[in-house]
Amino acid sequence: MPLNPEMRASDADRDRVATALREHCAQGRISMDELHERLDATYAAKTLGALHDVTADLPEMDLYDLPVPATRRAGMAPVHGRGVGLHNAALSGWAGYASVNLMLVIIWVISCVASAELLFPWWIWVAGPWGAVLATRTIFGPRHH
Repeated sequence: MPLNPEMRASDADRDRVATALREHCAQGRISMDELHERLDATYAAKTLGALHDVTADLPEMDLYDLPVPATRRAGMAPVHGRGVGLHNAALSGWAGYASVNLMLVIIWVISCVASAELLFPWWIWVAGPWGAVLATRTIFGPRHH
């Protein structure tokens, strides 16, 4: 029997929908902006019907878990939790690196302008090791076929 859409939603219900929305974003079905909008609506939802409305246009099951088509060998099937998600994780790492280091360079430039002299580029002590770790993970990280 389907649940009554007017039934009050629990915190666990909202968390389950939020987790599903994050997965849909990782799979590329919704953008980051749309994810934030939908998460706001999810945590504001009071009923199960309101939670259903947040995900009504998204598939209920992950398309990667569907059976392998007969024209494809089973060994070629994507493994759940790999592929796009890890690629997005690597991109997120580089995006965080770029944004933090851009902020540090801006602070350094402002400091140089305020002191009217060229200061030591101290931001290198953050950018260097962090960049080396990210580059190593990108180059030698897990391979996905």
